[in-house]
Amino acid sequence: MSANDQPQLDLYSGKPQHDVFPRLIEMFPTGRMEPEAPRPFPRGSELTLPIEFSFDGTARSVADFLASTDTVALLVTKDGQILLEEYFLTGGRTVGWISWSVAKSFVSALVGVAVAEGHVGSVEDSMDRCAPALKGSAYQGVRIRDVLQMSSGARWSEDYSDPESDVIRIGNAIAAGGSLDDFVSGMTRATTPGTVCQYNFADTQALGMLLVGATGRSLTEYMQEKLYTPLGMECPGYWLRDSRGMEMAFGGLCLTARDFAKIGELYRLRGRIGERQLVPEPWVEASVRPSADHLQVGRVLVGGHVLPLGYGYQWWIPAGSRGEFSAIGVYNQFVFVDPSRGVCIVKLSANRRYGTSPCEATNREMETIEFLRAVAAAASSGPNR
Repeated sequence: MSANDQPQLDLYSGKPQHDVFPRLIEMFPTGRMEPEAPRPFPRGSELTLPIEFSFDGTARSVADFLASTDTVALLVTKDGQILLEEYFLTGGRTVGWISWSVAKSFVSALVGVAVAEGHVGSVEDSMDRCAPALKGSAYQGVRIRDVLQMSSGARWSEDYSDPESDVIRIGNAIAAGGSLDDFVSGMTRATTPGTVCQYNFADTQALGMLLVGATGRSLTEYMQEKLYTPLGMECPGYWLRDSRGMEMAFGGLCLTARDFAKIGELYRLRGRIGERQLVPEPWVEASVRPSADHLQVGRVLVGGHVLPLGYGYQWWIPAGSRGEFSAIGVYNQFVFVDPSRGVCIVKLSANRRYGTSPCEATNREMETIEFLRAVAAAASSGPNR
C-alpha cells in the first residue's frame, strides 16, 4: 500500500465509528493469526442484566448506557462459562473489533513470556539492550519495568482534541505511510524514569520493538505461538501494521469478543490454562497491582489529568479492595476481571463522543467501570454463585 493509498481516519470528531472499526483490517496492512485448536467457552446459566446501576450518586439506565456508548458487544463469563453474550449495531460473534489500548495488556503478557523463556534477561534490563534502535532516544538506559508501568519518562501529550498532540501524531504517522519505529526512536525525555506514571502509547510501541528484537520474530508470529494457539482462540485475529510491517503494538489488535475474553480468563486464572502455565504467575501478580507510590490510584496521568485508577504492567487497577483489574481502550473497549467473583466481562464499543473533550461526561470510562461492577455483582448473585 502506497502512502497515497493510506486511509485517513476521522477519529475523535464525534462521528459514528461502528461501521469503521470492524473494517480496519481492510484499510491497513495486517499480520494474521489463525485459530488452530479452538476451544469455545461452555455455556452457563443465563444472566439477566440489571435494569440500573449507580454512578456519581445517581441511578443510570443500563439500556440507555449501552445505546449511548455505541456498544457493539457485551460478553460475561463466570468461572469460564458464558452467562451472557449480546451484540448490537455492527457487532457479531465472528466480527473482529479493534482493541485500541486493550492490546497493551496482550503485549505485556508476551513480554512476560519472553522473560520466562530467556529472550529478555529481566525487567531490570535497559530497553535498548534488545532494541538497539532505541539508543539515543528517551528509552536508552530505561528499565523495562519502568516502560511496562508507563513510567519511562518519555515526553508525551494525549489530548485527542489537539491535532498536534503526540497521540494524534502517532496515528497520523501510520495513516500517512510512516514508520512506528522511527516515531518511537525520536522520542525525547521529559521526566526521570520510574518517578511519574504518564500514560503513553509510545511506551507500549517500544515494548513491541523490544519483543521483535529479543525474539527475532514479529508480534504476530510470537503471539500466534505463545498465546493465540494455546488459548484456543476461535476466529482469525489480526495485528494492524505500518507500511514497514511493524505491528501497531499500542492498539492495533483485532479480535472477536470471545477471543478478547480469553486474555481476561487467562489472568483470572493467574496465567494458567488447564495444565499449562502460559504466563508466569509472578508476572501476572506484578501486572495487576501498583507496586510503587507513583502507580497508585489517583497518581496516574492521562492527557495531563489524573485518573482515579492505578497501574501495573499495562493493566489498569480500579480503586477498591476487590482485586479487580482491566484492560481499557479508547472508545470504551474493556476486558474487566473480578477474580473474587470469578467474572470476566468484555465490552466493545464505538462511543462516538469519546475524545471530543477530556471530560468523563464524554469519555465515560469511570461510568463504564461502575456498570461493569454492577454486572459482575449480578453474575455472582445468580444461580452460578
